[in-house]
This record gives sequence, C-alpha cells and structure tokens, in this order.
Amino acid sequence: MGIESKYIWMNGQLVEYEKATVHFLNTALHYGLGVFEGIRCYSTERGPAVFRLREHMERLVNSAKILGFRDLPYNVNELMEATKETIRANGFQACYIRPLIYHHSPNPNLNLDSGYPMVGIAAWEWGAYLGDEAMEKGIRANIASFTRHHVNISMTKAKITGNYSNSVLAKTESARLGFDEAIMLDPQGYVAECTGENLFLVRRGVVYSPHTAAILEGITRDSVIVLAKDMGYEVREEPIGRDQLYIADEVFVTGTAAELVAVTEIDFRVIGSGKMGPVTRSIQKAFHETVRGKHPRSAEWLDYVNP
Repeated sequence: MGIESKYIWMNGQLVEYEKATVHFLNTALHYGLGVFEGIRCYSTERGPAVFRLREHMERLVNSAKILGFRDLPYNVNELMEATKETIRANGFQACYIRPLIYHHSPNPNLNLDSGYPMVGIAAWEWGAYLGDEAMEKGIRANIASFTRHHVNISMTKAKITGNYSNSVLAKTESARLGFDEAIMLDPQGYVAECTGENLFLVRRGVVYSPHTAAILEGITRDSVIVLAKDMGYEVREEPIGRDQLYIADEVFVTGTAAELVAVTEIDFRVIGSGKMGPVTRSIQKAFHETVRGKHPRSAEWLDYVNP
C-alpha cells in the first residue's frame, strides 16, 4: 500500500496529490530545514478519531520554535482543524498523518531568517510500520554502531527533518545486517532510543525507560507510561546500560508508526522467553483499546474527525 491520497493540505488549501509539490531549490530539501510530526487516525465506532492530536500539534509548533522559526502562519487549533479537513476530504476511516513545516527562501542559504515557514499536511492509509507479524511475534534488534545525537549538537526534543539522517544511517545498517530495528546509545554510552521509536524494558515486574535528556519525548511513550501506571505497574525513568537490555525479562518499543511492539532478540541474545511477555501484552492490549475508543482514557485522548 502506497502513500497516495486524493488531497494534501498545502498552506491553507486542499491540493490534488499530484500538484502538492515544492521547488527543487527548496532549502528544506537541501539543508533539512523543516520539522514534522507522525500522527495516527483510528477507526472507531464513532467514526475516524485522531490520537492525541493537540499534543502532536503542540510538539510540532515547539519543534519549529526549537529549530528557530520565529513566526508561524498557523496556530495549533488551525493545524488541528486542517488535519481533520484533510482526513475528511480523503474519506479515510484510519490513516497515518504527516504534517510538515518547511523553510522556503528565494535565496537558499543557511540562515532561517532569509525565508519563511510553509506548511503541508498529508495523510495516507498505512498498516503496521514494522509488519503485521511484529505485533504478535516481536522484532529482532541490534545496538547500532552510530551514536544518537548529543543534546547540544542537534536538538533531541524536536522532530527536525535533518536529524533523521542519523536514524537512516542506523536503520540501514541494521536492515543490511538482517535485523528489524536499531537501538541507539547516547553520547555517554547509555541506551537512548531506536531509529523511530522509544524503548522500554521490564525486569521483575517494574517498567523502565531511559531518562529523557537525550531522547525524543514521545507522545506514544507518554501514553504508555500513563496506561502502565493506571494498571498498577511501577514505571522508572533512569539511565539504562546496554547490558541491562540483555538480562531484561521483556523489552518493547513504542511510537506512532510502530505503536507498541515487543523486542524478542537483541544482538543475537534472546530476551526473556523469546516471546512477547505478559507485561508487554497487557499494556499493548490497553493501548489498542484506547486508540479504538474502548478504554476510559479514550475520551481525553481521541479527537473525532466528524462533528
């Protein structure tokens, strides 16, 4: 299934898919001067609903602020409505959503103030990012040879397009080695995150996640922490060493695209039983119920597309 759709929202209007283009000499293309979000819309009994739409758009605006954009043409509420308009125009019941704020300048250079921000929102029907089998069987991962960004070299709290060359290096390396995903260490050697997902481990019934200094503060990650605490699990955020992954009872990753998937092998070492563990399974079940409108948290986290 491709990423095609009928319409893409571009700077205030719906544009036919084929016409939603930018010029070759665009500074976002040449220098990575853009920020983006990944959001999912789910099919529910009340129609399509976007998961934590406001939080995603707030992070998009914050990413733009971190990158250095001074003035944005749209606020959070306008971006939320544009997202729902795009979903309605395409007739989707469930889809992945990609908002992008990108730099445009008549004179391409490395100064943000030489141009101005433009905004696009695309949506397409997209299944499981790591594959349908991964939801049940889990994935195999390795520790990447590439280090996650230092917090003062490339901002880790912003989804800046240029940052993701770091993820591309690690993901491609892992895929060529036969793994499904890469786990990246921070500059101090502690576990950071995967190329597009946050990471958790479970040991003796306690859920652990790396401290947030060097990682993206994932919205799915936050949701999982809330759900886990609701279910009575203790959750600790602290530095995690690579060897702690090997002796964990369970490891799982979270993200908008990946949702919640178990990691059953790391660096050729079987994690726990080699299958999805009971804690991972229980949190995964709660998450799936939430995004489909069947959980007490659904009311605060779902934004329904149709009035």
